[in-house]
Amino acid sequence: MNQIDFASLKLQTNLLKNLTSIGYEKMTPIQSKSLPHILAGQDVIGQGKTGSGKTAAFGLGLLEKLDVKKFRVQTLVLCPTRELADQVAQEIRKLARTIHNIKVLTLCGGMPFGPQLGSLEHGAHIIVGTPGRVDEHVRRGSLQLKQLSMLVLDEADRMLDMGFQEELDAIVEQTPASRQTLLFSATFPAQIESIAARIMDSPVMVQVDTTHAKSVIQQHFYQVGNDQEQRQSALQLLLCDHKPESAVVFCNTKRETQDVADYLKKQGFSALAIHGDLEQRERDQALIRFSNRSVSILVATDVAARGLDIEDLDLVLNYQIARELEVHVHRIGRTGRAGSAGVACSLYSEKDEFKVKRLAKLQDQTFEGEPLPPFSVLDDPIMEPSMATLQIDGGKRQKIRPGDILGALTGPNGIAGSKVGKINIFANWAYVAVTRDAAKVALNTLNEGKLKGRTFRARRIRG
Repeated sequence: MNQIDFASLKLQTNLLKNLTSIGYEKMTPIQSKSLPHILAGQDVIGQGKTGSGKTAAFGLGLLEKLDVKKFRVQTLVLCPTRELADQVAQEIRKLARTIHNIKVLTLCGGMPFGPQLGSLEHGAHIIVGTPGRVDEHVRRGSLQLKQLSMLVLDEADRMLDMGFQEELDAIVEQTPASRQTLLFSATFPAQIESIAARIMDSPVMVQVDTTHAKSVIQQHFYQVGNDQEQRQSALQLLLCDHKPESAVVFCNTKRETQDVADYLKKQGFSALAIHGDLEQRERDQALIRFSNRSVSILVATDVAARGLDIEDLDLVLNYQIARELEVHVHRIGRTGRAGSAGVACSLYSEKDEFKVKRLAKLQDQTFEGEPLPPFSVLDDPIMEPSMATLQIDGGKRQKIRPGDILGALTGPNGIAGSKVGKINIFANWAYVAVTRDAAKVALNTLNEGKLKGRTFRARRIRG
């Protein structure tokens, strides 16, 4: 694909001169696809990986439309973390070097509130911030969005992962319906589709290196005996061979589900079971830990997994062939992410051969039994989850919001926002995922600090 010059766009002369001076001459794919629509005033959904050039895309769009003579908040850019907000603000300032008297202000949690109030009193053209802190300023009346002309949601999927749905809705409610809305996201799950439908006006969809395209699923079948030990051994070999960061093992009964999960934990795997006999809190906790990547393997029945947001898995493993062939197709459809082929492995016994043949006919494919990986794969270290889950003994009833947790973790002597994952808040407790290397510092920060001016106990969930 030929790259297109920025000079082909209808941008202000001073913006084009500055682009040349900083070495921006050719547009990246997401810039060439989205900028013409942004400059035309259309709402745009941009889907692309980190590093695709999306910041310059919306940055140039907002600067082209900015009226410096009107000293009021004209653009709001929302980011999931303080680090990203700082990067975005820095990039906008670089793009705006030839525009005189422009003011870009960052409003992020984990920073003192007072100085931000002082800065807002002096006014700004562009606000870049995190949802929690921006929402707090809006609620206090220190930030007015009545004259906003452009709203940008950057890394929208990560903001929703971190639990900022409520804050985003509250902020959008305070903005004019006539605004232009730009939404950038690496993935496009149902939650993003829902928010886009609510807050955007006939958006143009721009996809680059999309993760939403249908992936080819590589299916592998392994014949084993009816003996439980043989089946469990085969399962262990396949998991050690594939080393998935995220995998679901499907079983046909609740009893087998729990037995398999217990077996995997004894072998050193990070695994949890989900089935109908669990209490609701146990179920919630298992799903949270799996979705936030602090548990690698979820062992589930079809009924328990129905309707759950556990798509885009590295691996789906059928401990048994599903009783209904359509269920098998649904199971394996959950694998495959980031544009790569998904992988599904199925164990079957001699008496299940007719099911495998029917599956092959149903999917117009040929399936042959394959040899299991060699026992030497058991010598490799078992892959550990990338994240850890911390539980806080306070939730919605204590008025705790995602921004409070993020701000507490990333404040002085805390951890970087990039090390914070999903945040889930319930009535009387909350869960936050952090990278394993930051778990100890994060736990100390929460236990020694305060949320909403109060001390809450936090602990790491293990097992």
